[in-house]
Amino acid sequence: MMTVNEVSKLTGVSIRTLQYYDRIGLLKPAKYTEAGYRLYDKKAMETLQQILLFKELEFPLKEIKEILSRPDFDRNKALEQQITLLTMKKEHLENLICFAREIQVTGVKTMDFSVFDTKKMDEYARQAKEQWGKTAEFKEFEQKSQSRSKEEEQAVYRNFMQLFTDFGKLKGDRPESADVQCHVKKLQDYITEHFYQCSKDILSSLGEMYAAGGEFTTNIDDAGGEGTAEFVACAIRVYCGK
Repeated sequence: MMTVNEVSKLTGVSIRTLQYYDRIGLLKPAKYTEAGYRLYDKKAMETLQQILLFKELEFPLKEIKEILSRPDFDRNKALEQQITLLTMKKEHLENLICFAREIQVTGVKTMDFSVFDTKKMDEYARQAKEQWGKTAEFKEFEQKSQSRSKEEEQAVYRNFMQLFTDFGKLKGDRPESADVQCHVKKLQDYITEHFYQCSKDILSSLGEMYAAGGEFTTNIDDAGGEGTAEFVACAIRVYCGK
């Protein structure tokens, strides 16, 4: 058995991220100590490897969770796809290194940008994702996105971030206050209208993701001020009865 701290040091995955994976049911520890500390066995570590593999294929965590829970999940198929994609990335990086060295030695003589082309690699990743299928929410998201113009899409995301700016103005209230809870409902309705059907379970997972660190937390805090992401997560937990 390994502690969460040991797993973090071994894998490079932060303790906070491992805790988040546990909360959303993506990676549950093998057991907990009497003091509540997480312990991971070999099976849990193998699952973590699969999670990281699918992240390299740019799968959202929600889809990874669904795939890993399928009775027909094929670990060997996932590994084959990962090996192929990593090999393609390796070749791409090697070509870039050779190109940069050539410029360093001889200078730029031709305007050749083909070395930066990643279409083949991107297409493989897209096909790999399609082979695993898509969730109903993802399909709905795709359909709604495809029906919007670029300007409409920008407006949708701009208005979405405005919701977090407004959350920032409510940070002086308690998460369970009527105004804050009304704004959580507004967030849920907006996601349902513009992205996909947002159930309380999905909203709960989103809330945890908002406060888990990384790009989501940064963007939300940029919109509403420091601490907004954590405030939104707390308000969503109240709303969802967690």
